Amino acid sequence: MSITSALVLFAVIWFMVFFIVLPLRLTTQGEAGDVVPGTPVSAPSDAQIKRKAKITTFWALGLWVVIAGVILSGVITVRDFDVMGRMPPLEGTE
Repeated sequence: MSITSALVLFAVIWFMVFFIVLPLRLTTQGEAGDVVPGTPVSAPSDAQIKRKAKITTFWALGLWVVIAGVILSGVITVRDFDVMGRMPPLEGTE
């Protein structure tokens, strides 16, 4: 795996984890009782983006180490996902 591939893998994992972490412990303006005019009631009152980014980085780094380790070790390769190459031909298509 090249450095570029490793960085792209980390970025994909980071954003996937970030979208999972974003709604956790979310307090909406409607729940807090302080709706700012011009915003929907479901808008977050305190998004805590910096805290959630730190949590995301922690979990994404751990997942990246595991996934990169599996890729580099060769336990799972692209050929393992090649379903079409292993399937027997359909009847009548030979």
